[in-house]
Amino acid sequence: MKRIIALALMMVLVMAFAPVTQAAAPQAAPPPGTDSIAQIAIDAGFTELVGALVYVDAELDAGLVDLFLNGTDQYTVFAPTNEAFEALYLFLGIDGITDLPPELVLDVLLYHVIEGRRAANSVVPPVRPRVITTLLGATFTVDRNAVITDLFGQEANIVAANISASNGIIHVIDTVILPLD
Repeated sequence: MKRIIALALMMVLVMAFAPVTQAAAPQAAPPPGTDSIAQIAIDAGFTELVGALVYVDAELDAGLVDLFLNGTDQYTVFAPTNEAFEALYLFLGIDGITDLPPELVLDVLLYHVIEGRRAANSVVPPVRPRVITTLLGATFTVDRNAVITDLFGQEANIVAANISASNGIIHVIDTVILPLD
């Protein structure tokens, strides 16, 4: 009996940490959650992403914090981890997000968002790469292994998918994608 429980637990852990692929993606979007996209990001410690939202709101009055905290429209957010932002800062030779022009930061943030509630099964294709059009109007592609390729040619992996919010879905990515070509 202990062996069966141990085996079952191991299978659950393997499935929980398996890469997001079309085969692993659920067939439908999870039901809406109770917390907003911004609240989930705050609670989960996405401090760099939240800081970028606050920065563009303060500098440009963009309204993104309110949109993702209180808005009712549905969005899909590809949320970079703090480590992804730190790697970007290192690459650019800067100390933080406020070292960048707010207009550029706004473009980068909008490049991480698409309209509508899109679960992994509608983002990660079964065969050929899928082109995704962002709120910025620029595109990136996603392949069947849940790898995003941005206009700059760099790749980001979807490391956690289908985090359900009241106003959309979050897919966590390991790289800040860039709308530069």
